[in-house]
Amino acid sequence: MSEATQQLMSEHRAIERVIGALDKAADKISAGETVAPATIERALQFIRGFADQCHHAKEEAVLFPALGRHGVPREMGPIGVMLADHEQGRAYVKGMSAALPGYAAGDPTARAQLAENMHGYAGLLRSHIAKEDNVLYPLSDRALSAEEKAAMFEEFERIEREMTGPGEHERHLALIEELEAMAR
Repeated sequence: MSEATQQLMSEHRAIERVIGALDKAADKISAGETVAPATIERALQFIRGFADQCHHAKEEAVLFPALGRHGVPREMGPIGVMLADHEQGRAYVKGMSAALPGYAAGDPTARAQLAENMHGYAGLLRSHIAKEDNVLYPLSDRALSAEEKAAMFEEFERIEREMTGPGEHERHLALIEELEAMAR
């Protein structure tokens, strides 16, 4: 396994911890328990900053185009499926963001919408991660040359520096503990 795919899979483990916490928090919300809106907002910050702006950016800007150059189809193929999943995930995040103020104000409809979007996002990402870890990343390791994999890793590092800023990646990872505590 290349350094690049190892990095992406390591990021998946962090994302899985957050979606596990999100799923448990959604269960609590569905059961009428209270989860602090500020904590949910921090989970959304993690999703937007770490999962989307950093992790998905690496895939969309570097990995997917590299695979495309090796004949992996974008439309009606694995890359198209991954891109559609990314868009669906962003829709769930928008749904959570839209429902959060109403949830904070005690609106039962917003409570249900928030929990539904949280569960939807967690389920989508579990499936998405399994497809990438078990199909797409092994495919990339077979298709790309050693030079391409090394260049991809360097590009991932550049994206991380530019997209997240100094220390931001570490702050996102530190949030995981807080988010897991939210779900307990």
